[in-house]
Amino acid sequence: METTVILSLIVIRVDWPPTSLVMYGYTVKIRTKLVELDVKGNEYGNMKMTANCSALLRAVMLSFLNVAFQKFLAANKLEYSYKIIPNREESSHRVKHAMLFIFGSSFTYHLASNNLLNWQMAASDDDGHPLRTGTLWSCVAHIITAVISSGVLSLAWSAAQLGWIAGPVSFLCFAIVTYVSAFLLSNCYRSPDPVTGTRNYSYMHAVRVNLGKTQTWFCGLLQYLSLYGTGVACVITTSTSMRAIQRSNCYHREGHKASCEYGDTIYMLLFGAVQIVMSQIPDFHNMQWLSVIAAIMSFTYSFIGFGLGVAKVIENGSIKGSITGVSASSTANKLWLAFQALGDIAFAYPYSIILLEIQDTLKSPPPENKTMKKASMISIFITTFFYLCCGCFGYAAFGNDTPGNLLTGFGFFEPYWLVDLANACVVLHLVGGYQIYSQPVFAFIESWFSRKFPSSGFVNNFHTFKLPLFPPLHINLFRLCFRTAYVVSTTALAMVFPYFNQVLGVLGALNFWPLAIYFPVEMYFVQKKIGAWTRKWIVLRTFSFFCLLVTIVGLIGSIQGIISAKLG
Repeated sequence: METTVILSLIVIRVDWPPTSLVMYGYTVKIRTKLVELDVKGNEYGNMKMTANCSALLRAVMLSFLNVAFQKFLAANKLEYSYKIIPNREESSHRVKHAMLFIFGSSFTYHLASNNLLNWQMAASDDDGHPLRTGTLWSCVAHIITAVISSGVLSLAWSAAQLGWIAGPVSFLCFAIVTYVSAFLLSNCYRSPDPVTGTRNYSYMHAVRVNLGKTQTWFCGLLQYLSLYGTGVACVITTSTSMRAIQRSNCYHREGHKASCEYGDTIYMLLFGAVQIVMSQIPDFHNMQWLSVIAAIMSFTYSFIGFGLGVAKVIENGSIKGSITGVSASSTANKLWLAFQALGDIAFAYPYSIILLEIQDTLKSPPPENKTMKKASMISIFITTFFYLCCGCFGYAAFGNDTPGNLLTGFGFFEPYWLVDLANACVVLHLVGGYQIYSQPVFAFIESWFSRKFPSSGFVNNFHTFKLPLFPPLHINLFRLCFRTAYVVSTTALAMVFPYFNQVLGVLGALNFWPLAIYFPVEMYFVQKKIGAWTRKWIVLRTFSFFCLLVTIVGLIGSIQGIISAKLG
């Protein structure tokens, strides 16, 4: 026999000793035997508490309840009861309490439901979401996994354009800038107070709360343009690696002097066809396995590239390169290449777009912003060391002949199977990487159309198809058409501009100042209420201005590189 119990709940959570109080409203639908629980929650209010007395605590909580929900109770003619749920943690000096106020003019209340409710609320965080369990080291792992990607393959070329002094110094400068950006942005996870304020779950959410609607539109435009451009870069990089595998096998069979030239159009079309199928994955919740595979592949090819560079230096018996880097036909061309190199380095470093999502996985205490700052310092140190090794060993191995892509420029011929393995890892990484960058665009566009045309069957209806030996397929026609057109457009754009270093430079420059510098600085001003022309205001404005100059020169150099490659 199945019975449905519907309750309206108000949950008040407080840390002990009591320093803060947050109230949530829930509508809970329970089926007996602990079979099902549906919870919908909203935060209704919060307040700070300094009392350390149990009796006073209860009085304050009840008073807060009466003030916040007086109209709510009167309108719905509700009565209430409450139950205190203690949840003692391993730490003896800290006890968390959740106070359950159960509203309802009439309801069935039995032991099974009570136990389930107690467990559900005790396992919830202060915003009603499942209890976060992230630690410093899980945060470090997330950051490193997100940052180290195909951009690492262009760093040796960037070092070659800048030389033995400017190259390493540029890596270190970008590392410092990235940490400052992460430091400022980590304080924006909660607003208005960085420790006790309301959570901002995403970058755009933080911009909306701190800077308003107009700035949010500007931020969203840049963010989704960046995601789209990264999809184009995935197509280019994948096709280059697939072609490199074929060339490597050809050189192994025919000799290093053989003419092993192949086009990359067929590989772009093949990758696009695979992505049309992969893009029908509904959302992020159904593709966690893809992210794991992408991360493993990223580390594999990065370490192979690093190892091959070290082996080449040992084989040469000397360190190649010069103080000023690769020579050019004119000073202007040298500047264009140096600017483009800065754009490529900018592409490899910042992770501001996903920083708040990573911070949202952290448990508290300690405060999330403190953990994120420590994790950022550790991650950037590790990443910079790795980038310096890859970039500098690659430059030391090839000098002025350093290829734009360390794995596809054929500085390495043997062991051919290891070069093939590294390029295969690039392909597998970007099959998943394309989806990771495209799914947020899919979700945004589809939700916008769903809100705009709520009665459209084309936009909102799903059709079920059953094939033999396969689970039922749920097809939405708008999703099928839009996602297919999206993949076709990124593939077509990659075919028109198949230039690895130049495209990475454009993307790096577009992302660097607006998303990694401008918005974090502006949100920091608002949150800390920093007045104009104060010392801190002048320092951060100067910092933002110099980063803007880097973005401008990187963008100009990369666009000039695309034009030269297209016309040349």
